[in-house]
Amino acid sequence: MTTFMIVNALTVNEGLSVIQDVRIRGGRIDAIGKNLSAEKVDRVIDADGRILFPGMIDDHVHFREPGLTHKGDIGSESRAAVCGGITSFMEMPNTSPPTTTIKRLEEKHHIAGRTSFANYSFYLGGANDNIEVVKRLDPKQACGVKVFMGASTGNMLVDDPVSLEQIFSHSPVIVATHCEDSPTIDANTRRYQKIYGDDIPMDLHPVIRSEKACYRSSALAVELAGRCNTRLHILHLSTAKELDLFQSLPLEEKQITAEVCVHHLFFSDVDYREKDTLIKCNPAIKREDDRRELLAALKDGRIDVVGTDHAPHTWEEKQQPYLKAPSGLPLVQHALVSLLEYVHDGFFTLEQVVEKVAHAPARLFDVKERGYLREGYWADLVLVDMKQSIVVDDQPIYSRCGWTPFAGRTFRSDIIATFVNGHQAYSNGMIDSQPTGKRLAFCRR
Repeated sequence: MTTFMIVNALTVNEGLSVIQDVRIRGGRIDAIGKNLSAEKVDRVIDADGRILFPGMIDDHVHFREPGLTHKGDIGSESRAAVCGGITSFMEMPNTSPPTTTIKRLEEKHHIAGRTSFANYSFYLGGANDNIEVVKRLDPKQACGVKVFMGASTGNMLVDDPVSLEQIFSHSPVIVATHCEDSPTIDANTRRYQKIYGDDIPMDLHPVIRSEKACYRSSALAVELAGRCNTRLHILHLSTAKELDLFQSLPLEEKQITAEVCVHHLFFSDVDYREKDTLIKCNPAIKREDDRRELLAALKDGRIDVVGTDHAPHTWEEKQQPYLKAPSGLPLVQHALVSLLEYVHDGFFTLEQVVEKVAHAPARLFDVKERGYLREGYWADLVLVDMKQSIVVDDQPIYSRCGWTPFAGRTFRSDIIATFVNGHQAYSNGMIDSQPTGKRLAFCRR
């Protein structure tokens, strides 16, 4: 394995930004400090003051394998991820077949072991009929149990109150929830079908998948978690109203945590006119005041981590009318640079961004020896040039679907290099052909 030394980097880690060197040996961070010795180092990279911080740990992706690989697979989407500075991902269970058994969970790990460019773990899916599987899950075997408390793909909607309470009571790991109330959504859909037939305007998506639908389901999840003493993580918050359910406390003091995704921070309902179904997602992108309140909650600690909910569909699928066009966006390649726009604007500091994309996910999920720049930890690193702009339309799109909702945008930062387990997986537009991702390990009993 190549031994690297990155010199003259502005390292951002654990609330501090310091110009120093980082030596990588045997896949791990061997030393951090000033004027480190380059003896027996194969390659020295002069960062020249560029930013170096732990790679993003994305707690929420859909990489479509098995069964939906015309949209993407673990290999193609993890390549796109490392291009965007994401070094680890946690992938969702609504594949075909759904990941609702231990056997299917391990099959996905086996595929990733051969093809993933980033480190990986997978959620076990909760269902109305697999509570015994959930109970038997080894806490080190999966990042969490995913529960769809709203409309979902396949046999994944948990709508039986008894099953829901059983999962919340007996899951040995974090329960991560998609919270939308299906009866509310169904009633709204019928209402607008009576008016528009099947030609419902796209800008009604956040009205159909409404604030009420989100809050009703999120409030139920919080109530259940309190009653069942569940370690609960609510995914992709999209409304200001839901923020009332969360507290601004240190992460370690929380039983209930929350995630926001980059598209809910970047887009709002004004973008439907230009982007149409390309930004159709569940839960829906909502009002501009929701977007601003989500940003504020991320800053003050009510929201704990940033994920992507990366969910590619083909261009042809997305060109269908509202009711037929699938929900989901390809986001991993530009997620981190989109978030760094708020550093350029002075809203976040670099230290705050690193906390939300690397440190906090590592602590929240008990990820072992990742998420920080620490000697002895795995060398999962991203080198960023904050002074180099990128025009999205001038870049290749690495997700298999071949498109991005960020088309037409210019970002004021660029990902220069990504290291995964000490291997330079990406550098200046070039992806190494060797997948070197490893299965995430967890510090759990």
